[in-house]
Amino acid sequence: MQILIVDDTPTNLKLMEGLVRKLEEAPDCTVFQDPEAGLAWCEQHTPDLLIVDYMMPKVDGIEFIQRFRRLPEFSEIPVLMVTADHERTTRYSALDAGATDFLNKPIDSREFRSRVRNMLQLQTSRKMIYDRARYLEEEVARRTEEIVARELEMIMRLSRAAEFRDPETGAHIQRMAHYSMLIADQLGLPRWEQEAILKAASMHDVGKIAIPDQILLKPGKLTSEEFEVMKKHAEYGYEMLKNSRAPLLDEAAVIALSHHEKFDGSGYPFGLAGEAIPLQGRIVAVADVFDALTTERPYKKAWPLERALDFLDEQTGRHFDPACVAAFMARLEEALAIQARYVDDPTRDILY
Repeated sequence: MQILIVDDTPTNLKLMEGLVRKLEEAPDCTVFQDPEAGLAWCEQHTPDLLIVDYMMPKVDGIEFIQRFRRLPEFSEIPVLMVTADHERTTRYSALDAGATDFLNKPIDSREFRSRVRNMLQLQTSRKMIYDRARYLEEEVARRTEEIVARELEMIMRLSRAAEFRDPETGAHIQRMAHYSMLIADQLGLPRWEQEAILKAASMHDVGKIAIPDQILLKPGKLTSEEFEVMKKHAEYGYEMLKNSRAPLLDEAAVIALSHHEKFDGSGYPFGLAGEAIPLQGRIVAVADVFDALTTERPYKKAWPLERALDFLDEQTGRHFDPACVAAFMARLEEALAIQARYVDDPTRDILY
């Protein structure tokens, strides 16, 4: 424990310093005859108890306490004011300034030791509470990180499971997820929501696990009946992910259900239009289609960049939310960097 004593009278300083050093707790003691020097010391050190005289030239005890309390993290440190002034107004002013207790002059050694000991115990208890609170905060953060890590592993495994049955690659999942995060950032969504979209978007097509192979893996164009079955993957994905206690899976459920809706209401599964479509779904729709157009699939060649961008422009307000397209175009250079970074590699795990 560290005690700071400020008194302009050398005799008083010697007396109080000597009494402090006789305490069983043997706290460290720093003394100043000049109040300004004491305040300067406080800018670099944090005492556990301040003992300050009231009557001092230039800076009296009340002003000293006021300036002391304004220093960062000094609002709860115990302050013992030593004064020969018995006027109530002085005590009221000192209390208003932040004094914790008073000690009258002439100093009684027994009373001095008792008050100092009590105030050090008060500070010790405060520190213990603070340390306990910080420990609990750190423990909660650690446990939360563990939970999030398990959720991410679950998401990765579900995404990989869908990938094994879908001719689309893991690199597609990475690219469209990062495109989605770019759009979310440009739209001004908070960082936690951007991170949630990045991770949840990878499960947008997890419902394809439930689509029969003869439809999912068909190399040619689907018949109208087959396409109706294929469209069910949005609802299947939602059913797999909904009502989870993991927030990321709930986010993924919303994306799985809504990313094939179209802004003009012509999409599926419910024909939602405009802002009735969840924002996550509107974001992922742009990211998913752009990547599908610009990469090669077993059933088609990759489109040139300009053609894909023209398609986004043509479908703005029809398939896509204009705000999401504008956000994507504003970050196109970064999107192309993502495209170059996440190339198709069947041996590569899905990492964020």
